Amino acid sequence: MSSTLEIAWDDTVLPFQLDASDIRGRVARLDGTLDRILAQHAYPAQIEALVAEAAVLTALIGQTMKLRWKLSLQIRGNGPARIVATDYYAPAEDGAPAQIRAWASFDPERMDPDAKPFDLIGQGYMAVLIDQGEGNLPYQGITPIAGGSLSACAETYFAQSEQLPTRFALSFGRSRLPGGEEHWRAGGVMLQHMPKASPSVAAEGGSGEGGLLTHADILDGAEGENWTRVNILLDTVEELELIGPSVQPTDLLLRLFHEEGPRVFDAQPIRFGCTCSPDKVRQSLSIYSAKDIATMTTAQGIVTADCQFCGAHYEFEPATLGFEATKAPAYGGKDGAAH
Repeated sequence: MSSTLEIAWDDTVLPFQLDASDIRGRVARLDGTLDRILAQHAYPAQIEALVAEAAVLTALIGQTMKLRWKLSLQIRGNGPARIVATDYYAPAEDGAPAQIRAWASFDPERMDPDAKPFDLIGQGYMAVLIDQGEGNLPYQGITPIAGGSLSACAETYFAQSEQLPTRFALSFGRSRLPGGEEHWRAGGVMLQHMPKASPSVAAEGGSGEGGLLTHADILDGAEGENWTRVNILLDTVEELELIGPSVQPTDLLLRLFHEEGPRVFDAQPIRFGCTCSPDKVRQSLSIYSAKDIATMTTAQGIVTADCQFCGAHYEFEPATLGFEATKAPAYGGKDGAAH
């Protein structure tokens, strides 16, 4: 394959539909975008893996939300990996790239170098937040940390909150092309059953871990058989097929699902992007009193803040901050952390 074709599929999400089985899906490839996300921080390898998995999940899920301008995932637990947060910003116009960012907080003193990345989260939850912009109420759905991976948590969320059977197959890690430098790559396939007019769900709970719903609690008959068959086909995918670059997403779909009538749509480019700004950070500090602001002021007489996502550094005069100074509504995001 030529390098031009390899590059063409980097940092893209390709939507598709399987006409023979009423299933839709996405194929994602993250290359330079994931490198940019992880380069903002010096994370341990296990935290890098959690951020990489969350980022590719966000890219796959976010592309399904065409009419909504922002999707966020937040994973919070009581383990050493305390927070993993991602944001997906839909394109401002047709043909423009979507933007994605991600960040994690962890306790270095509690890290177990032999633990699996997912086990470092401990007990907690995954939240899916959808912000449709000014004038619309934000949506939030929560699912417990369970199933052994962030992918499994996301599958449970869709089954539990949306009654949509969903499956993810992901691969991520450091790789090196011949003659090139080592860098992060991630890829994945998302399958999702098309919405049913009136999904039937067992009243006594689901058959999954802790009584959570699974696809078997939602689909039956021909729909259940279709879902099972397509998932068996996806089980044959190999890691190198997911992260490429030797296999194009279109070729992968034909290899996996040629008998299911795959139909592809326009690919969506994705780039690293952060929406932090001095005004947003200032608004985030407007919830504090003058006394609080005084405790944040450095010996040099300024208040500093660093963006958790992109590392941007901001400095402010203390007198211009706090609710006594601004009387402005607090910004609900987490762009900046004051010091």
